[in-house]
Amino acid sequence: MIREKNGALGALNTFGIAATAREIWTCTTIDDIREAATAATDRHFVLGGGSNVLFLSDFDGVVILPRVLGIEVVRESATEASVKVGAGVIWDDFVAWSVARGRQGAENLSGIPGHVGASPVQNIGAYGAEVAQVVENVEYYEVTTGAKREMSAAECNFGYRDSIFKNELRNRAIVSAVTFRLRKGCTDFQLDYGPVREAVEQLGGASVENIRQAVMQIRDSKLPDPKVLGNAGSFFKNPEVEPEVVNQLLRDFPTMPNFKLINGLYKVPAGWLIEQCGWKGRTVGRVGVHDRQALVLVNHGETTGKEVAQLAATICSDVQQKFGIAISPEVNFV
Repeated sequence: MIREKNGALGALNTFGIAATAREIWTCTTIDDIREAATAATDRHFVLGGGSNVLFLSDFDGVVILPRVLGIEVVRESATEASVKVGAGVIWDDFVAWSVARGRQGAENLSGIPGHVGASPVQNIGAYGAEVAQVVENVEYYEVTTGAKREMSAAECNFGYRDSIFKNELRNRAIVSAVTFRLRKGCTDFQLDYGPVREAVEQLGGASVENIRQAVMQIRDSKLPDPKVLGNAGSFFKNPEVEPEVVNQLLRDFPTMPNFKLINGLYKVPAGWLIEQCGWKGRTVGRVGVHDRQALVLVNHGETTGKEVAQLAATICSDVQQKFGIAISPEVNFV
């Protein structure tokens, strides 16, 4: 395990927030993760690709980087394949690997930044799909004891951008690998979200390859490249509201998009709410709202985590005041 004191975090978070950690531990092997789990102090933070985190200040503790690699097919049948992937594998590299082999299940999640190890923690999702739908189990090491554990998808308590790792196991687990169950030869694709179906049809019809290409094109047209403009992707969760709330709002805002969920609630796009409050494309100091996607806050140059958090709080307040709907950050504040 590589240990670095007073480590710089600016290059380790896609927002590009300049901050330091008292120590950074880089774990490239399972033994490294076991050692880190055993030695972790009360003040530690596990950091994947840094695509969903906002550092509010320097971190007076240990930042642990799980960087174990590897993609391995552990079981396979005529209809399914179970694939074990190291926590340090770049998420989109795994998606590209699965699509290249005709394995179905992750294609709608193409282009999401970050590492595989963080995918079940956040229950990443996009374009009608969530990683919970393809997770078979999660391997992790228990902080303080260093004991290896394995948790099934059912035990992960997956919710909307949520899991047991953000709640009961917060700061108590270091994910080392995730096993995904992917389908083979299936034609039951998820196309009914946003412009995906239309884009796929333009590419010649439904296939894992065309869905991945369509999703990548849609994302590229709406979302800024963090290498060019610092950001953490979608900053806010889409709120889920009761039917009577939606009906009332539609009387006042008849063009408001909404989507009925299986739990009976309705999802309202936070980006639409924010745009209606006049925030799309606006800048406050060194931080702003992206001009093509109001869900995304961007770093216009050497902004601080506190400045970003203040803008986010102002936006949440404006949405609450105009619509009576509470929206909250998807990004983790540290």
